[in-house]
Amino acid sequence: MLRKIPSEAWPGVVLLLSAVTAMTIANSAWAPMQSDFLQSVGTVSFRSLEISMTLTEWVKNLLMAIFFFYVGLELKRELMEGALSSMSTALMPLIAALGGVLLPAGIYLFVTRGTGFEHGWAIPAATDIAFALGVVALLGSRVPAPMKVFLLAVAVVDDLIAILVIAFFYTDSLHTGWLAGVAAFYIPMLLLTRRKKNWHGMYMLLAMPMWVCMQMSGVNPTIAGVLAALAIPMRNDKGESLLIDLEHSMRPYVHYGVMPAFALASAGAAVGSGFAAAVGHPVSIGIGLGLILGKPVGITLGTLIGSTLLKAKRPGSLPSIIGMGCVAGIGFTMSLFIGKLAFHGNGVELAVKMGVYGGSLISACIGLAILAYVHRTPTADADESDIFTGGGDATHFR
Repeated sequence: MLRKIPSEAWPGVVLLLSAVTAMTIANSAWAPMQSDFLQSVGTVSFRSLEISMTLTEWVKNLLMAIFFFYVGLELKRELMEGALSSMSTALMPLIAALGGVLLPAGIYLFVTRGTGFEHGWAIPAATDIAFALGVVALLGSRVPAPMKVFLLAVAVVDDLIAILVIAFFYTDSLHTGWLAGVAAFYIPMLLLTRRKKNWHGMYMLLAMPMWVCMQMSGVNPTIAGVLAALAIPMRNDKGESLLIDLEHSMRPYVHYGVMPAFALASAGAAVGSGFAAAVGHPVSIGIGLGLILGKPVGITLGTLIGSTLLKAKRPGSLPSIIGMGCVAGIGFTMSLFIGKLAFHGNGVELAVKMGVYGGSLISACIGLAILAYVHRTPTADADESDIFTGGGDATHFR
């Protein structure tokens, strides 16, 4: 049975097992021990500087900065040499992704209007790349390569939008002195980039204090991971790519270390007497409907509008695009992360998780069913596993 699971699907499988484990522990006799462990405080100090956070906060701020560094590497590769490297290939997934962000946010705002919970509008706008690509990978060669490339491109643009949303809408009060410190460490990284130097250690030595400055500045420190990634040169004068090397070397650590750790620290929720109220909460309903309805409808409309405006061929049939839109409604990691930023300490943690879990699960099942029905037989051009590992051809939907 395990041998039948495609290698591209394993990150999603591990992430799902981590979430199930977190939920199981949270509803067992070990729950108090788990809570105490996650709320234990760790402190790092250097002279007068001190950073003190709970284990959950360290995972959210430090490990997720590593995750966003990896996402940033993937984003830059796609922009420089991948599916988003030219205007002709980037515009359609860009328009589709915008539809897949705006409509879920609109549905959430409509459901939560007047409740005081409108601040969570971005939660259903995010897509979990690992889960989404993992679900599609379960169908193997039955899904055409153009659709796989399209989903990857939409998911990458979606992550870029999520990063910008976090930076501009989920940032606390700013401390300009620490922001100046961020610039002091980032400018040398950009100079190294300009000279196309593949100095691994130097980038890391500059990135670590930049993260500290970002943490102290009031801006979410995960943004430091994205900035550091964008400063990594695509290729040096010899054509060697430090960026691709880093992305490939980091992939197993991110997929099988960072993301499961985040799930274990964040996905657990005690299902008790407040479960029914959490499921029926406007936040839960808004997130769920945003993922289940907003994502596929928004992405489908965006694709139709894009193909009409650009006079370009669609990446697949209308049912196939709808199926991919449903798969893009899997918002697990990014949605939970944005939920923590939006409602930290607001007492709606269980409602956020139920909305994300329910919406993601239903979206995955519907999307998988549609794609399995539409693509009942293997296609000749679908055997391109490198689409999931950074080598996909972006020419399919030009």
